[in-house]
Amino acid sequence: MMSDQFSRPAVKSTLTLLPPADRGRQVSKSLAAYIQQAELAAGDRLPAERELMAALGVGRSTIREVIRQFQALGVMETRKGSGTYLVKPVTSATVHMPLSVNMGSLRDALLQTLEVRRGIECEACMAAARRRTQDDLQHISAALEEMERVHLQKGTAGKEDLAFHLAIYDATHNPLFRQLLEQMREAFESFWDTPFDRPDFARRSFPYHRTLFNAILAQDTEAARRETIKILDIVEEDIKEMSR
Repeated sequence: MMSDQFSRPAVKSTLTLLPPADRGRQVSKSLAAYIQQAELAAGDRLPAERELMAALGVGRSTIREVIRQFQALGVMETRKGSGTYLVKPVTSATVHMPLSVNMGSLRDALLQTLEVRRGIECEACMAAARRRTQDDLQHISAALEEMERVHLQKGTAGKEDLAFHLAIYDATHNPLFRQLLEQMREAFESFWDTPFDRPDFARRSFPYHRTLFNAILAQDTEAARRETIKILDIVEEDIKEMSR
């Protein structure tokens, strides 16, 4: 009778290669551990991409994806021509909350993301109205004016719109709002190429950005929630209209 040693199929080969997602998680953990052990502080430069690729044995795409994840968490930033720098301390105990969206239906994925984003964004704008400082107001006002200038000139202002909302998230003085909402917007906007690459997408929400700022200026939390809902309602209507 053949022994179990020979009757069982070999499984070693199925355990040698990690799927890309697992490699990404391992690289994230290794990089966080390195930052902690090297005692890197905010403002310190990380090793170059080639160094990280050689040290961790992974490709450039994996390194860049991990860096993007850390950027979404607000702990790293990449400066063109200079490298990647630490914005906030990172340790092996840093909690990461990656988002995953089922792409079975683009329309459903967008609406599901928007549904969750709606609650968080309303809370963020209300928190900003309660806690904003004069410096916060200056940053939000400057971002709004730039958004309005570009929008009136071009009819759309995607990057400037994002800068306006990021300034509001910063005014909450709770870093989790920016981290979560940046990740959600990144997931949301990654679908724009098809079929929502429309310059007029959510254009009707443009006036409500000014009224949202006015509510934050007045520290009127209910008005801030109301104006945020107006903006997101228009986004939802346009998704439904464009995905018919």
